[in-house]
Amino acid sequence: MARRIDVTGAGGVRLAAWEFGDPPKADPDRARADLDPAGADPDPAPSDGDPSPGVLLLHGLMARASHWASTARWLSERHRAVALDQRGHGQSDKSPQVSFTREAYVDDAEAALEQLGLTPAVLIGHAMGALTAWQLAAKRPDLVRGLIICDMRASALGAASQREWAAWFKAWPEPFATLADVRKWFGEDDPWVERPNPARGEFYAEVMHESPDGWRPVFEPDQMLKSRETWVYDAHWEELAQVQCPALVVRGLDGELGRAEAQEMVRVLPRGEYAEVADAGHLVHYDQPDAWRAAIEPFLDDVLGT
Repeated sequence: MARRIDVTGAGGVRLAAWEFGDPPKADPDRARADLDPAGADPDPAPSDGDPSPGVLLLHGLMARASHWASTARWLSERHRAVALDQRGHGQSDKSPQVSFTREAYVDDAEAALEQLGLTPAVLIGHAMGALTAWQLAAKRPDLVRGLIICDMRASALGAASQREWAAWFKAWPEPFATLADVRKWFGEDDPWVERPNPARGEFYAEVMHESPDGWRPVFEPDQMLKSRETWVYDAHWEELAQVQCPALVVRGLDGELGRAEAQEMVRVLPRGEYAEVADAGHLVHYDQPDAWRAAIEPFLDDVLGT
């Protein structure tokens, strides 16, 4: 199951949000208790209990909501989990008039929480989505009950990093003739790949669409660079320190977030915790979905009281 929900983001931008699992069903024990001894129907009045806790999943740069499908499905067993296609990504608005500032991304996530009725929610973000999540948690603590940061640095990455990304986009052999070529290039032939990584190939295959001359990304690379340049030149420690809710910093052992920086992020967070996933690179939740679940599930149980 995949259910799309339209959300209106900052400046009226059209965003697509997705549920990949059925929402939790009512507790059957409670439902039976509501029956009277004669077996009459339960009282139709709503219960006084809290609604199922909400979780908003925010992908990283170039990714899309569907990359969270596996995580969203197991989350949906007990919680309402929604993944957002952020502006410029997936099936959300990519028009040239769209703004790609940090404020726009944060305001979009805020609008999604409120329009979807998820608050106060746990935010789970990967890379750029994690930055959006902790900036929103700092801005609107009333909307966020917990935060999971997956492989995102708080330090400035600098101008050299932005130049490397621009050169990398130009190196893509577009258009790709087949999806198999996409998987092979990103999983094996890409100069950024140190050793074959089939999960990386699958990750990028998921952001391609067929055009008349072959397979191309669903996003505009120039828009991705515009999005990235709004945060790579700055450090984000101050906003991290303003996050008041419980927060878990997760890194892959071979990811972009080093252990020393991750542990410093935990120290700066007022209520920070740390976890790492072995045999995982930057795409932690995609590389090792079972180990990713094992790393975050205890934190979620504590924060959501389940």
